[in-house]
Amino acid sequence: MPELPEVTTTVTGLNKTIKGLTISSVWTDLAKDKPIKQFENTIKDKKFLIKLKKEINGQKVTNSERKAKNILINLSNKKVILIHLKMTGHLLYGKYIYNKKEDRWIPDKNEKNSLKDPYNRFVHVVFSFTNGKHLAFSDSRKFGKVTLLENDKHFEKHNLNNLGPEPLDKNFTYTKFKKAIPRFPLKPIKIILMDQSIISGIGNIYSDEMLHMAHIHPESNFKNIPEKYLKRLYSSMKRVLKSGIDFGGDSMSDYRNIYGEKGNFQNKHNVYQRKNQKCNNKNCKGVITRKTIGSRSSHFCDTCQELF
Repeated sequence: MPELPEVTTTVTGLNKTIKGLTISSVWTDLAKDKPIKQFENTIKDKKFLIKLKKEINGQKVTNSERKAKNILINLSNKKVILIHLKMTGHLLYGKYIYNKKEDRWIPDKNEKNSLKDPYNRFVHVVFSFTNGKHLAFSDSRKFGKVTLLENDKHFEKHNLNNLGPEPLDKNFTYTKFKKAIPRFPLKPIKIILMDQSIISGIGNIYSDEMLHMAHIHPESNFKNIPEKYLKRLYSSMKRVLKSGIDFGGDSMSDYRNIYGEKGNFQNKHNVYQRKNQKCNNKNCKGVITRKTIGSRSSHFCDTCQELF
């Protein structure tokens, strides 16, 4: 699932491409007459799709922003399109052509080859703009979410009330970090870091990498971790997430940026998906181990990451 760096990279791309553009139409093959309850009031609901078209067609994109793992596209009528990429989703910008025979959208033949990457072919939502370009939502597993908010206050009420603080916020100090995580002192620190109600935006990849950098075993209980290691973890959290952004996100799996290109953070992994490989830490002779912790896979060094 795309995490904070991938969503940040996407939002940065959106502000470079669709800001100031006017929406002319929206297409999807996901809408159902009777969607299951969890998909009501999303683009998977035909009644909602009719409302969405009325609300956004003819509206200009003012800007885009990220809140936790959510993408918010703000419109000139103060409405907000909310997109959550879920497990396999990513947004793509370019000129697309609708292939009526195959009932699907494909990149124009003159578009860059990156949009034609096989991971970009699962297009299930398309926003068309008056400049002839498109914003396509590719999502192989169809878990992604697209809905409409009345305004940013509506988002605060219905989508942020259970989310923790932003880890890269300048106001998120070490003191606030330490206060945020002890709600579940007996849980493994790996699971705590991934709990969106404690800290927003961290998932499997980046939690593994920051714990390795801090030399903390993912099964360690928060209450047993010494202060100096917690300070290391706080620092590692900031460094790893910023690095993920600097390298354009992680494309070990499906994620691509809005130009259809891979990020590069997967080439910087120290532990994630490096099972049985030698630890990269200097003077460490350990080997990377993979273990399921709290139903999630974890990768860590069996030597230099201490269990508390």
